[in-house]
Amino acid sequence: MIHRAMQKLPLVLDVSKLKKYPLEKLQAQSVTSVLLALGSNHHAEYYLPRVCEDLAALGQTQYSTAFKNPDFTATLDQPKPDYINQCVYLLLTSPTTLQQLQQLFKQFEGDCNRQRSFPTITNANVENMPDTEPTAIRQVTMDIDILLVKLDGTNEWIIMTNRYPFKVHESAGVIELNIL
Repeated sequence: MIHRAMQKLPLVLDVSKLKKYPLEKLQAQSVTSVLLALGSNHHAEYYLPRVCEDLAALGQTQYSTAFKNPDFTATLDQPKPDYINQCVYLLLTSPTTLQQLQQLFKQFEGDCNRQRSFPTITNANVENMPDTEPTAIRQVTMDIDILLVKLDGTNEWIIMTNRYPFKVHESAGVIELNIL
């Protein structure tokens, strides 16, 4: 079941005692658990279950409620479809480096036909068209972001600084999954 967009009320999530590291500093580290944020604004009813199957093949999974949220980057001039967002706790069957997990998640996104930008249009390939920069794709089939990791040999969660502070639906997922 997908719930409607959440109100923008602050959620109490005490992460003050958690360590915060940039993703780059942890890439070679082995992790045993991750907390992920999934998002899709294009055929989410197909792509979310597909990715959840892929994730379940990596270990034990637990899922938060799926929420429908407006795209926070949308404007009146550039409207964008709403997202379906969900958090996933993944306890890996065997420790894996964070870099390997990132590559695997990018592969999962690619398997869902994820595109990151439109190709650049230039005068060389289209007559009478001005040079333009690549533009962001408005339809995102699947986005997988790592919010928290637990390193091999430890029992404490580490926050990925590039994903913090969490969005409201991410905080709600962490609270609902009750992993902290």
